[in-house]
Amino acid sequence: MILSGVLLAVIGLGLVGWFAARGRARLLYTGRGSMHSMPGYHGWHMALWILVPALLAWSAWSMIMPGLVDGAVMADPAAVQLPAGDMHRAAVLADARNLAANPDAVAFDPLAEELAKPMRAAQGRFSAIGALLVLIVALAGGGYGFTRVRAGFPARTHVERAILALLLIASLMAILTTFGIVASLLFEAGLFFKDVSPIAFLTGTHWAPGNARGVDIDGNFGAVPLFWGTIYIGAIIAMIVAIPLGLMSAIYLTQYASSTIRKWVKPILEILAGIPTVVYGYFAALTVAPLIRDTAASLGVANPSTESALAAGLVMGVMIIPFVSSMADDALAAVPRAMSDGSLALGATRSETIKKVLLPAALPGIVAGVMLAISRAIGETMIVVMAAGASARLSANPLASMTTVTYQIVQMLTGDQEFNSPKTLSAFALGLVLFIVTLILNIIALRVVKRFREAYE
Repeated sequence: MILSGVLLAVIGLGLVGWFAARGRARLLYTGRGSMHSMPGYHGWHMALWILVPALLAWSAWSMIMPGLVDGAVMADPAAVQLPAGDMHRAAVLADARNLAANPDAVAFDPLAEELAKPMRAAQGRFSAIGALLVLIVALAGGGYGFTRVRAGFPARTHVERAILALLLIASLMAILTTFGIVASLLFEAGLFFKDVSPIAFLTGTHWAPGNARGVDIDGNFGAVPLFWGTIYIGAIIAMIVAIPLGLMSAIYLTQYASSTIRKWVKPILEILAGIPTVVYGYFAALTVAPLIRDTAASLGVANPSTESALAAGLVMGVMIIPFVSSMADDALAAVPRAMSDGSLALGATRSETIKKVLLPAALPGIVAGVMLAISRAIGETMIVVMAAGASARLSANPLASMTTVTYQIVQMLTGDQEFNSPKTLSAFALGLVLFIVTLILNIIALRVVKRFREAYE
């Protein structure tokens, strides 16, 4: 694309402007106190005046150009043959746009082939206009910035304000993204709850969205089995594995292991956090689940299933061990050495010191690690898909097939689905509940951390 090439040219102009402004500022520098700002700040000031206006112009033109291109194509005589329906017309234009970008692509509509040539010509024409506009803006900004290179000009102040604005925008992005997620969940979940009672959704025990039609629609959207499966697999079985192993490994590495052992074992343990979840899913489906099935059959269990909550929970627990271990390790290492030395000096054994002094003092970090691990576990999808099954079952049997909220969200939003149907919109209601649960877990963790931090500071 021409505009992409112009973007690289603008970056090059910014680099040239930086050297030019810095060079001129160096010529003006006659000694200490002769200039308000150092030459490097003048260079950055000019580079910003080249890059920022040009990038804004490039972004604005990139948003405006598709409408201009479509308008030019609609003015072509071949556009008279376009269908009247908006959806069909949009499909033909999209096909023509694809052909214009890739001439070797296959057209699904013969009319798209006729429109591809004027589409390509319009794109080239408006890209050239946009490139010229961006270059003019860059040169104008650079010219203005170059006139500011004076001995008394506060370039450092302007550059620092620009950096502060950039940091503020970066920090606001996370907040705005969170607000956007919440707003989209609330809106789509509101559409779902227009058709389905929230009470039936939160308290019902029958989940069969494929059968949800007519007056009995509420009876098929009972999400309690999904909530139970999520808690049972991610917050019970997985935590039974992760908390003891993670906490004991952290205690060993910080209190008993030599520096050589710690140097090797800690990185190996943290490698578990970098393994893709699909690999854990394959391991659960191909190794752990058949092993559990065969063990259950040898113990006399009738017709054990290959898909089980126990298989998914065990592998999920292994996956989140590094979250518990790393946080507990850092928390234990941060406890002042004087506390453990004082306990040992009073005659306590090392195990008593760990139990009565170190663990209570490190509890805020340990709780934070556990809450992080739980949040990670209840949001896991691939392991559940490959090892736990898709049955919405309200059962305490760990050998039974179960499903979770995340699996159902994926199930509802993939494939050929009618987006405005209650079945599809139920995914947003499930996502809203999952978001609220995660938020509550974080609030609990913050309360615990605050309480014990006050007690041990």
